[in-house]
Amino acid sequence: MNLEIIFQFLKKLAANNNREWFKAHHGDYEKAIEEFEQLMTILIARVSFFEPGVSNFEPKDCMYRIYRDLRFTKDKTPYKTHIGGFINPKGKKSLHCGYYVHLEPGACMLAGGGWCPEPAMLKGIRQSIFDNTEEFLSIVKAPSFSKHFTTIGMEHLKTAPKDFPKDYPYMEYLKPKDYVVWKNVPDSFFSTPGFIDQIMEVFEGMKPYNDFLNYTIDEFL
Repeated sequence: MNLEIIFQFLKKLAANNNREWFKAHHGDYEKAIEEFEQLMTILIARVSFFEPGVSNFEPKDCMYRIYRDLRFTKDKTPYKTHIGGFINPKGKKSLHCGYYVHLEPGACMLAGGGWCPEPAMLKGIRQSIFDNTEEFLSIVKAPSFSKHFTTIGMEHLKTAPKDFPKDYPYMEYLKPKDYVVWKNVPDSFFSTPGFIDQIMEVFEGMKPYNDFLNYTIDEFL
């Protein structure tokens, strides 16, 4: 497995994001995808030890298309400049929490948690945190989690969410508009000896957090 092939392709694609170039270099794209499939095959097998629901998944079940949806954007470049895979027992399109790996030159990350929860689901997650504060704190303060994730949520409210007391002492956990967690890693991470084990350390540290959120999310799916 040589993931540098992926980075080389994505860098060239970012500089030539058009259909003519992509067609002429489709063989390079297929080589990059083959390398990523090898990575996903290994990760699926490893994740299945603590998420048995993914044990029969194929890489294609977890990978996203490189073609961008151009219907609702002014940016008409046709291709994504990253390759990602989401290992989720409920499927890659589910709002259920899972385990995401993102390869993009200069912007790689390992991530998970709750992405874009619907309003009722978001309120439900906040309520679960509020009602089970000690349990939630034991998860996010655990070294296996906190050593990898310093922030919860990509967007946050400026004030307390509606229907929650403003004097709640852990308000920072109710303000997120999403419950994504992520760990940025350099491109070189994916050529480091033992990087698969490092990915699994991150994902296993994330599992109790995902389980906590999924308990509530499952009520809405």
